[in-house]
Amino acid sequence: MKGIIRNLGIVLFLSLAFVSCRNAANEEEKSEVEQMMEDPNNEVKVKDGGDKIKIETPEGDEIKIKKDEDEYKKKVDRADGSESKVKIDGDEVKVKTDN
Repeated sequence: MKGIIRNLGIVLFLSLAFVSCRNAANEEEKSEVEQMMEDPNNEVKVKDGGDKIKIETPEGDEIKIKKDEDEYKKKVDRADGSESKVKIDGDEVKVKTDN
């Protein structure tokens, strides 16, 4: 009887250890956009069920992300007047930067 309880305790301890490690790893792997969306100082607007995201930072930067079928577009307008655009269409990536 003692052996069964001891083995059950060991299995319970190992399962809790693995679950807690898995959750900690997921929190560290958040993308830059997810981190910006969770920042309480940023103003976030989500439209069309998540297909359009607009993030405004207190510094004056504005990030827009748009999804159309297989195409993603990201536009960043910085407070200093510079702008960058990224377009991902399937395997093709186009980057355009204006200063």
